[in-house]
Formats: sequence, C-alpha cells, structure tokens
Amino acid sequence: MNIKKLISFAAALVVSSAAYGAEEWGIDGEKKARFEAKVVDIACELSGNCPENCGAGKRQLGLLKDDGELILAIKNFDIFAGASADLLAFCGKRIVADGLMIKTAHMPVFALQFKRLAPDGKWGRANGFSKNWAKSNPGKKANEWFRHDVAVINELNVGGVFGIPGLKPPPE
Repeated sequence: MNIKKLISFAAALVVSSAAYGAEEWGIDGEKKARFEAKVVDIACELSGNCPENCGAGKRQLGLLKDDGELILAIKNFDIFAGASADLLAFCGKRIVADGLMIKTAHMPVFALQFKRLAPDGKWGRANGFSKNWAKSNPGKKANEWFRHDVAVINELNVGGVFGIPGLKPPPE
C-alpha cells in the first residue's frame, strides 16, 4: 500500500469514527459506549410473553448482550420517546449500538444515538420516532412533539400536569 492510500485510509477511519460517535450530555455516570447486542422485546425476555415481531412497535425494546445483560434502550434525540421506532426493524437481529451508557444506583440505561446492523451495516441516526411522528402530524413541530401531540394534550387536560387535576402546562 503506498503512502497516499495509507493516509487516505487512516483519515477515513478517523472521520467515520467521529461521525458516529456518541455525543456526551454531561450526566453523572454517563460513558460513551459502542457494543454489539441482539434487539429484543423486554417483556418477552422477562416474562416469556412473546408476540411476533417484538410486539409490532407497541412494546419496549432493549438490547441483550452476549454476557446476558439486558439493557433498557432510551432515546437521545427525542425526549420522552422510546427507542422502539429505531429498533423494531432489527427485532431478533444483532446490531452495533452507539450512545451513552448511563449507570446510576437506581437503573442503568442506554441512550441510543446511532445504530447499524452488525457487523458492518450502514450507520443510521436514532431519530425514527420524530420522523414517524412528523409523518402522522403534518405541519406540527416534531422537535417538540410532546407539546403538539393530541394524546398528550388530552391527557394533560384530563389529569393535569404531574397528575394534578387543574394544573395546566405553561404557555409556549
């Protein structure tokens, strides 16, 4: 391999690693993490209640590592949204997950930021929830979907903020 090809190869490795590296949030106990795991239906793993296709998007999905550790996958880019929209297409398959492992005394979670089919699929950003929500709610802001979602607004009107009847959310 000549020196130009070697330099190009090294530069490509640096760029590809940086392009899909987890972004830190500054949360206590967070560490950047990239690992391979199988996408699983968490309820299935814990109870044996296993519908087809990981519950077709109606159940919480997680990541099962080879050592048996079951990891709850949460979202990074879409607050209050689960990771199922990004993981459902990989139900029962192995992926490479990239994000932040957040370990606290209460519950460790993994904030999914990027994913790809293992071992060398194409990287994709974990933003499936907001894409799906925007398609279902044309003309509304997907970046703050929870302020514009009919189901959320109805729930707040009935139960109030924090479950306190009469307590309304602040105006935008």
